[in-house]
Amino acid sequence: MAKILCVLYPDPQAGYPPTYARDGIPTIVRYANGQSAPMPSGPLGFKPGELVGCVSGALGLRAYLEKLGHELIVTSDKEGPDSTFEQHLPEAEVVISQPFWPAYLTAERIAKARRLKLAITAGIGSDHVDLEAAARAHFTVAEVTGSNSVSVAEHAVMLILALVRNYLPAHGIAACGVWNIADCVARSYDVEGMHFGTIGAGRIGMAVLRRLAPFGLHLHYTDPHRLSAQIEKELNLTFHSDAESLVRSVDIIDLHMPLYPSTEHFFDDAMFAKMKRGAYLVNTARGKLIERDAVVRALTSGHLAGYAGDVWFPQPAPADHPWRTMPFNGMTPHISGSTLSAQARYAAGTLEILESYFGGTPIREEYLIIDGGRLAGTGAESYKLT
Repeated sequence: MAKILCVLYPDPQAGYPPTYARDGIPTIVRYANGQSAPMPSGPLGFKPGELVGCVSGALGLRAYLEKLGHELIVTSDKEGPDSTFEQHLPEAEVVISQPFWPAYLTAERIAKARRLKLAITAGIGSDHVDLEAAARAHFTVAEVTGSNSVSVAEHAVMLILALVRNYLPAHGIAACGVWNIADCVARSYDVEGMHFGTIGAGRIGMAVLRRLAPFGLHLHYTDPHRLSAQIEKELNLTFHSDAESLVRSVDIIDLHMPLYPSTEHFFDDAMFAKMKRGAYLVNTARGKLIERDAVVRALTSGHLAGYAGDVWFPQPAPADHPWRTMPFNGMTPHISGSTLSAQARYAAGTLEILESYFGGTPIREEYLIIDGGRLAGTGAESYKLT
């Protein structure tokens, strides 16, 4: 019998299960890059469109795991030496976590996890795991690659439009019962004709570029792997060999780069100074890519016109985190990749990974981050260990 330790965000404050706004969700069989959506062999433990990303939802895994005789521990209590997570970690064979409420698998925690063989990210992005320590410990790290890429891309486009059109303050004025048009439009612009650039043009960055193309922006990108000439021509893309060139050239910057030690605080005071005055920055990648107080300074000085994102460090962010109250922000808690639509896919993908693991069959190559003591699959394409 294996112990599976699953860390998920807390239930709705009004209680679980909630009522739902819709009766179902569209079925996505294949992603834009041709990869098939998760295909577990057994039945799902939930109806697609249900809230399964919280504790009571348990990713729909309980019936499957308990039928096999395994023990499933699901908790949101993940911080501190007396947390439920810490208490069960030494005996856990499998740890499941999400980027939205991450159970940080530090080198210190990995040293305590004597029986750990598999760490799964229910979603995409495994930087909450110390990947170098995981490689040394020779356990597998996997994530449900592609499961919520479009979800994040849609959120990024929403944030771009909300910032540039000054939507959030304008909505606040309407909600307060007043009709002050001048205040609403004093910071509102069209995106048409602006220069937009994404740092990172993988699955999410490409999805953002494709969704913004009809808006009439000039599109720029930088990525270690240059896109094909065909795609560049199709979307009329301008390629930059480095981020600094892109930052100096565009009005809106969108981050879709991975987080590893060399990219921490990639946007600091020096990088903000290279941006055009009045530029916007959107970050749905990872909060630690931004130096926390540098962005506050850039907004307060007026050099940066707006910052929006839904990624923070740490997560959950403390109540006094300055990004909650800094001027001209459009922050949300980390929700972009956890829509009910995305949950159906990343929960199904988690089940698929567990079926492979307990069935003794190979985990899909695109789901692998660390395997056999080295970067593998998507991990080899996306991460560095130092």
